Amino acid sequence: MKLQETNRRTTERTPTRISHRLVVISVLLLFELALFQFAMAQPTGAPVAADPSPLSAQQVVNKLVQMNVHRAESLQAFQGTRTYRAEYHGFGGERSAEMLVSVKFLYPATKEFTILSATGSKLIIDRVFGKLLEAEKEALDPEMKRRSALTEENYRFALIGYETGPSGSQYVLEVEPRTKDKYLYRGRIWVDASDFAVVRLVAEPAKNPSFWTKKAEVVQEYRKISDFWLPAHNQSISAIRLGGHAELTIDYKDYEITGASQASASSSGMTPIASASRMRK
Repeated sequence: MKLQETNRRTTERTPTRISHRLVVISVLLLFELALFQFAMAQPTGAPVAADPSPLSAQQVVNKLVQMNVHRAESLQAFQGTRTYRAEYHGFGGERSAEMLVSVKFLYPATKEFTILSATGSKLIIDRVFGKLLEAEKEALDPEMKRRSALTEENYRFALIGYETGPSGSQYVLEVEPRTKDKYLYRGRIWVDASDFAVVRLVAEPAKNPSFWTKKAEVVQEYRKISDFWLPAHNQSISAIRLGGHAELTIDYKDYEITGASQASASSSGMTPIASASRMRK
């Protein structure tokens, strides 16, 4: 009789345990996807209407890498705010959360975060938002930067288009990771033809974050603040094998460039940057 009661209680608890586990897995998938700081938009396989490209893929990549290094060395300090939002819909119910955060960056590897407000699921706040802030600090480590950098060491590049529109001309490149590293991705990047900075990215992880992931898509959009291209909007979506999906968005605003140097500006061809430039957007 006791054995039957024990089995009955175990059976009754199992759906709850499974649903809770799936929710945890889903929000952790969001965390893995958001490490890329991307956002979802059009499918990566969509055709590109393009004009003839002035430069070759190799020339674009060389300039992109050079300018990325220059911008990283020149950006001495900035601050801004972010709004993190996450939702889970599926087996086990629904969960959502939102968090407002201020950030201050100081070259070469210091980021300070202040949580201004947080509402909603504590699970998401602690297991997704909190860990994202920790991971972003860890990403400042030189070895982590090398592993995730958009360089030929980590990626193969193919030029597939050249677009001209209201926002200016852009090169469109397919990027393929050389290894299945969780910090790398495959997809497309849009590179500004004047500044040689990534302005948009549509991709999926090079390595599936989990067996439970049926599909994962990420995209990031950037905007120019003074002489720098900084994240503007991020969206990450994961579809779960047993049904349901999880979505994370990050909106970046109130940027101020509080410190920038002129180092190597002339050699890179970039307009010199004021040592204490300030711009808010």
